[in-house]
Amino acid sequence: MKTEILYQGSMPVVLAHLEQNEVLKAEAGAMVYMDAAISVEGRAKGGLASGLGRMLTGESFFVQELTAKRGAGSVMLAPSNIGNIAEIELDGRTTWYLQKGAFLCSETTVEMSVKTQSLAKGLFSGEGLFIIQADGSGRLFVNSFGSIHRIDLDNGEVVIDNGHLVAWQASVDYKIEKASSGFISSLTSGEGLVTRFKGTGTIYIQTRNFGGFMGLFPVAGGGKGVLGRLLGG
Repeated sequence: MKTEILYQGSMPVVLAHLEQNEVLKAEAGAMVYMDAAISVEGRAKGGLASGLGRMLTGESFFVQELTAKRGAGSVMLAPSNIGNIAEIELDGRTTWYLQKGAFLCSETTVEMSVKTQSLAKGLFSGEGLFIIQADGSGRLFVNSFGSIHRIDLDNGEVVIDNGHLVAWQASVDYKIEKASSGFISSLTSGEGLVTRFKGTGTIYIQTRNFGGFMGLFPVAGGGKGVLGRLLGG
């Protein structure tokens, strides 16, 4: 299977070229177009429990399976987010964690499951009690809100705003904490909770925060965001 990312930095897509009988799995609704040789089926991969688990991570209950049943063919996939796409090569040894909604597509040799975070991490991370876990080997494509930036730690340490996380290797330890030492400082700095990563491994972050973006818009109950004030709402 050959894959390429097109239009990176604008509105990117993944274009996959499948040989006969090759299969690509993708988030439901991601298909833009496919050749006549490709067939698509929706499956609750892993059964009911797995499908429900995916919903708790912000993904769809079903995943698409795109199969080149009638010969070689191509399929184009696009994320719902306005952002970029990163390709991650799993080596069969290293586990990856993904934020909710980050999964776009992968080879079938990549195994997706749901990881339950500790109660403290789940409640305060902004990602919820459940995140996506990726194991196995093969290509995995994740999508972001905004551009994607890669951080490689070598026995290092970095602090990241929770709303900017996309994916990280399980080899890196992480802990949720306040951005500032005091409660008032955290509020007045505009930064609430952050994630402190320590160790060795790779982290992907996004340059925009979806929660912050939605704050530009009026909220239910009569609240006014920046956009609402500009429009005289």
